[in-house]
Amino acid sequence: MHCVTKLYRFRRLGIISIAALCALVFFVSTGITQEFTKYHTYDEMTGALRSIVNDHRNIARMESIGKTLGERDIWMVEVANRSGVPVEERPALFIGANFEGDHLIGSEIALYVVDYLLRNYNSNPEVKEKIDNYAFYIAPRVNPDAAEMMFADIKTGRKTNTKPYDGDNDGRMDEDGPEDLNKDGCITVMRVIDTDGDYLIDPDEPRLMRRTDARGGEVGMYSIYWEGIDNDKDGFINEDPPGGVDVNRNFQHEYPYYQPDAGWHMVSELESRAVMDWMLAHRNVAIILTFGESDNLIVAPDNRGQISSGKEVDLFAFADASNEGAGRVGMFAAGGGRGARGFEGMQRGAQPTQPTGQQRPAGRQPATTVITSDNNYFTEIGTKYVELTGITQQPMVRIPEGAFFQYGYFQFGVPSFSTPGWGITGAPAGPARRPSTPGAQPTQVSVDRQLLRWMDSEGIDGFVNWTKYNHPDLGEVEIGGFKPYAVINPPAVRIASLGASHAEFAVYLSSLYPKVKIASTEVTNHGGGIFRIKAVVENVGVFPTAFAQGVTARSVKPTMVQLGVDPEAIISGNSKTNFFQALAGSGNRQKYEWLIQGNPGARIELKVVSQKGGSDKTTIVLR
Repeated sequence: MHCVTKLYRFRRLGIISIAALCALVFFVSTGITQEFTKYHTYDEMTGALRSIVNDHRNIARMESIGKTLGERDIWMVEVANRSGVPVEERPALFIGANFEGDHLIGSEIALYVVDYLLRNYNSNPEVKEKIDNYAFYIAPRVNPDAAEMMFADIKTGRKTNTKPYDGDNDGRMDEDGPEDLNKDGCITVMRVIDTDGDYLIDPDEPRLMRRTDARGGEVGMYSIYWEGIDNDKDGFINEDPPGGVDVNRNFQHEYPYYQPDAGWHMVSELESRAVMDWMLAHRNVAIILTFGESDNLIVAPDNRGQISSGKEVDLFAFADASNEGAGRVGMFAAGGGRGARGFEGMQRGAQPTQPTGQQRPAGRQPATTVITSDNNYFTEIGTKYVELTGITQQPMVRIPEGAFFQYGYFQFGVPSFSTPGWGITGAPAGPARRPSTPGAQPTQVSVDRQLLRWMDSEGIDGFVNWTKYNHPDLGEVEIGGFKPYAVINPPAVRIASLGASHAEFAVYLSSLYPKVKIASTEVTNHGGGIFRIKAVVENVGVFPTAFAQGVTARSVKPTMVQLGVDPEAIISGNSKTNFFQALAGSGNRQKYEWLIQGNPGARIELKVVSQKGGSDKTTIVLR
């Protein structure tokens, strides 16, 4: 079946009808009017955002925070009632999606959240309270150029942006991309019989492949490549496709130096730069939620603060492995290093390669685990996420490196969450069967098999059965495998339900901010113009005013408590201006006391200002 028409639909018509009916009932009951039964192109997404924002100009604004190489805007929507406390001084939730170009379900959920908040402002008291007192910043499509490839005639599953890129360091860019050889509208993989290959057909599931177990005496029978031909005749197939840089490998924490698709340096891309410039101008962001291909919500960090390991699709990894070393071969073919190093290579879009024999500098490595005191919150929020969404099992996820949500916690210093936004059903990956050969290592249920079982059980048309093809370079091959986007995004009929549960989760997150208050003040007149002032500052919110990582990274300002008198008027006690690094939530308090000289009847302002927890002030009268 053609990839274009079947990628996002269930095969069983009855399932479509039931899901569509449920979506219709939900739209009517909640006032949701946008179309959430399809994936939106860039133009459709832009139009939907403009429509809903224009209908709610009193509480919503939309701005472009940057443009891509394809001249597409990166939209940011602010949802906040701008009357009262300046929005820039309120705690805010940032929601970002589509950092990876092939992950579009996050865009749809983010669009749904915008629609939900604005449509329910007048009818839902909880939503109204959040919009009146806090702020939501939502960027539904951070990587719009790459996302648009989902709607192309030939679907490649491209993750990277459209920056010209010399993937094999031969001095030419984008010259060896995939071809749709079997004309089904999508790029899958090829398997070819090869006695020197590393792979075998899985005897338990012939649609899948597995790596040979050399320790068990197995001998490979197949090699695996991406669908296409060797356009540049360098011995590699599809090693230099169009684009680009993986935006969610381009941020400033655990950046994967010298890795393919990571870019020449951190924040090298228009998309990542736009997000970073905006973030640094909005320090009131107190919580981050991103939708992407890493996860710390479905499976929260363990008791050591370590997030779950990646679950990659073997067929994709096997095809990628066929091009390992292409960069070095191209570099030498292009003239002994001319293709990869130096400013000239960067200008041409060459892939940076680690110099031979040079190791990454030793010394302090980036933190990768959540601090214990912070991790308690991550655990609780992960539990709540599963409760609200019903998602218990991850789809394909990857280990984060240079991901935005990592920057959000480890560098920006706020609780930062990432989720694929959906899950699959069926047995989780884990020990599945004993090895057939004595001495071989036990095998596990692969992600591939897990996904295939899910697709089969749900009637999802997400796998191309293997068919023979006469390849000009390899001879007879078979073409098949998972369809692009099908393992990264659920069928479109699930968008509405996923959007609804994540909108509820977003509102829940916005109830967790720290919130500083002046709990009490007391004035004692000692006579002779001498007064003792006592004050108690309380965090009535849930989160601390700064997470432990925010203190460690020195990225969250200390909370300020200031008494509005001249410093010379203070005889003893606390200073005029005081700071504390962090105050735990749920009613924890900080006490202050001043002995001052003043005039009876004088009015003195006391204020507390927290970068993530808002502010409060009161007037003290000397009596």
